[in-house]
Amino acid sequence: MPSDVAATIDAVYRADWGRIVATLIRHVGDFDLAEECVQEAFAAAVTQWPESGVPDVPRAWIIQTARHKAIDRIRRDGRYREKLTSYVNSGFMRAVEEPDVEEPYYASSEIEDDRLRLIFTCCHPALAPEAQVALTLRTLCGLETDEIARGLLVAPTAMAQRLVRAKRKIRDAGIPYVIPGTKDIAERLDAVLTVIYLVFNEGYAATRGSTLVRTDLCAEAIRLGRLLRALIAPQVPAEVTALVALMLLHDARRGARIDENGEIVTLEEQDRNAWNHAQIAEALPLAEESMRATPGPFAIQAAIAAVHCRAARAEDTDWPEIVRLYGLLECIQPSPIVALNRAVAVAMAEGPRAGLAAIDALTATNDLDDCHLLHAARADLSRRCGMNNEAAKSYARAMELVKNDSERRYLERRLREVQSS
Repeated sequence: MPSDVAATIDAVYRADWGRIVATLIRHVGDFDLAEECVQEAFAAAVTQWPESGVPDVPRAWIIQTARHKAIDRIRRDGRYREKLTSYVNSGFMRAVEEPDVEEPYYASSEIEDDRLRLIFTCCHPALAPEAQVALTLRTLCGLETDEIARGLLVAPTAMAQRLVRAKRKIRDAGIPYVIPGTKDIAERLDAVLTVIYLVFNEGYAATRGSTLVRTDLCAEAIRLGRLLRALIAPQVPAEVTALVALMLLHDARRGARIDENGEIVTLEEQDRNAWNHAQIAEALPLAEESMRATPGPFAIQAAIAAVHCRAARAEDTDWPEIVRLYGLLECIQPSPIVALNRAVAVAMAEGPRAGLAAIDALTATNDLDDCHLLHAARADLSRRCGMNNEAAKSYARAMELVKNDSERRYLERRLREVQSS
């Protein structure tokens, strides 16, 4: 296959998977059927596009092909006649034996609505919270089961079972594929915010692959956050505003996180002139607004990101304030990762030995041995203390666990540095 065609297919898959699946789910009302037919459509693109050329609107071609494959499957289903009326009413197919093979162009606004419908469907209160998050990451972002399992600290087999049960629940309970009314939005809001945040996190630091950042997922999460905020205006909960601010502040640093060779640049080494200062200026008032009431987890995280973005130089960072904010976050949303981040902040405020002591205290009470971030943090603080042998061991352990190629190259580079010292 020509490299340009392969690159186009990969780009469409990464950027438009969620849009395409969401559109097909709206019509067929079956998550598995939609996903399988979209996968088949991409497989058809791999076979056909090298010969026929890339279509003018690749996403529309995939949607149309997936739709036709779904119709073929529905026809083979013994309950085809029973289901026909619902498919006709949905606009998916016409009440004729042979549906029209021509498919209209799918407008962007329609697809955007489909994605928001998908999130609210996945976050229906009839589903367990952990299933809501997993199902949205699978269908909206196209993440593989093992990627979701790693992000949520669950065994892949357990995650696969969770996804199967969630899809079955939606189908059997007849959960509607709609954006709920104002009253019903409130009970789903926490889950929706969590899902959008996890989508952004996967884009900001991809679980696997050759690049650290998936800009498509970052942009999608920010767009969904803005859309959600507009949907529930004018009485927007502080955590909705906080999440938008948090994502904007993190995303503003994107251009400085990777150098021209695709290598990671740490926060303290980044060229702050390369940050998106217009985006920071937009986000800072939102972060401040979200802290005026009793702050929630996203508000505190946005406040931490704001401290970083206000510092003109790395050495100007108010690390004691960041330690204080992480302590507050740990009180209302305790987790090993929050505690690890606080330990790193302690190291920056009080010195690397204080940070190592905080990490040692953390590992005594939490099983984080399979978390590469823990070993990478311990390695860095050991290096700063001049403990190169200990640093090398921790870098090696982090390299065994990390899945992202950019992060692995960074760890390899650091390991070589301490080994040669």
